[in-house]
Amino acid sequence: MEHEQFITQNTASGPNSTTKTEPFVKVIAIISTLGGLLFGYDTGVISGALLFMGKELHLTPFTTGLVTSSLLFGAAFGALAAGHLADSAGRKKIIILLAIIFAVGAAGTAMAPDVNWMIFFRLVLGLAVGGAAATVPVYIAEIAPANRRGQLVTMQELMIVIGQMLAYITNATFHEIWGGDTTWRWMLAIATIPAIMLWFGMMFMPDTPRWYAMKGRFAEARRILERTRAKEDVEWELTEIEETIEENRHKGKGKLRDLATPWLAKLFFLGIGIATIQQLTGVNTIMYYAPTVLKMSGLSTDAALFATIANGVISVLMTFVGIWMLGRIGRRPLVLIGQIGCTACLFLIGLVCMLPEFHANGGVNLVRCYMILAGMLLFLSFQQGALSPVTWLLLSEIFPTRMRGICMGGAVFSLWIANFIISMAFPLLLAYFGLAGAFFIFGVIGIGGGIFVIRCIPETRGRSLEQIEHYFYAKYNSSAKVKGLLNTIEKRKV
Repeated sequence: MEHEQFITQNTASGPNSTTKTEPFVKVIAIISTLGGLLFGYDTGVISGALLFMGKELHLTPFTTGLVTSSLLFGAAFGALAAGHLADSAGRKKIIILLAIIFAVGAAGTAMAPDVNWMIFFRLVLGLAVGGAAATVPVYIAEIAPANRRGQLVTMQELMIVIGQMLAYITNATFHEIWGGDTTWRWMLAIATIPAIMLWFGMMFMPDTPRWYAMKGRFAEARRILERTRAKEDVEWELTEIEETIEENRHKGKGKLRDLATPWLAKLFFLGIGIATIQQLTGVNTIMYYAPTVLKMSGLSTDAALFATIANGVISVLMTFVGIWMLGRIGRRPLVLIGQIGCTACLFLIGLVCMLPEFHANGGVNLVRCYMILAGMLLFLSFQQGALSPVTWLLLSEIFPTRMRGICMGGAVFSLWIANFIISMAFPLLLAYFGLAGAFFIFGVIGIGGGIFVIRCIPETRGRSLEQIEHYFYAKYNSSAKVKGLLNTIEKRKV
């Protein structure tokens, strides 16, 4: 295929071209993103359970941090392993395996007799969470039509925040009805239900046409395209996939050493940057430690747990907004809006935290408490409505087919390592710098993230995955001939 081919926008797939096949694609997306729901629930449930498990498990500040962050550490290596295995074994088989690991991890944490077993099973859960984060967006991106890819891939982010909201609601409900001190294990155990649903549902789902084509199974690739595309789109997309696979065939199976290729190395580091800036906003300090922060601000345990539900609700509502906006304004502007908005909110929360904690009469300054909560909700509006959905979408799009699993695994590995470090550091930041200082630190980091977004984030809207691959080949290749071709392409781009 000539490299000029990639510049044309994907006009073959019009807005109504997938009408007959859309229900099947949606079913695939809903079932596979149960992995995202588990991701969200398992990362969110710990925020409330921590308030109650400490006495029984004899938690110290250090082991509290380990219980929280061990999942994140496991997730980093789960992403790395799943990304590599998904290229060889297939996206579908890896998701089925992850469902089993989710169930084992959830049951294990619910029955953990002491802190050591709790940390171990949180690590096991982390393997599944990281694997799902690396595999599910790729699975959907490769199976969805180009004109629906943005909305369907961001269903993963929607399910993550729904999972977190359900975790917050579960925490508050169990505590309100039965008392959290005796029911925190049930908070953790409920996650086995969607894990079983994911395992069962994926047994009936296909693998992706691009993975079948990569393995030389073109008849199966065609069959999946016929079930997920309009009839008039099957031939041109299969031809595009075949030509791209053929171009890469002489290079063999994607290997880690291929990342030494200059243009691939640049693309890989772009992916790491995209993954990392989402975490450097400090979003998961709010998602994991919201009840802790609100208790520090002066709210009671009941009020803190109940108020945290608002974080989950806003996250879900704003993710719907983000999915709607993706179809209208593109990837790059949305990332920029999210990054600038999050950074501004971090400084706002820091300023509010500097207000007096108590009234002159000694009572808790509830205005300050609820202004901190309002700042969190505004922050999550920008994070979940703009930055997070585009992060997962871009990561699923930008890497070439033969390297997609490895690169996605590496990028998500960096995301989880950043998450792990931040989650471990946040209690220390609170201890040494207080609420205001901790949020100001993340605000300063956010300014650096904004510079990265302005300089580096691409626009991929409207292109097929093969067209995106050729775009980056031209953009990051040092060849003068290829650079000249890219200039011509950009001038002709619609």
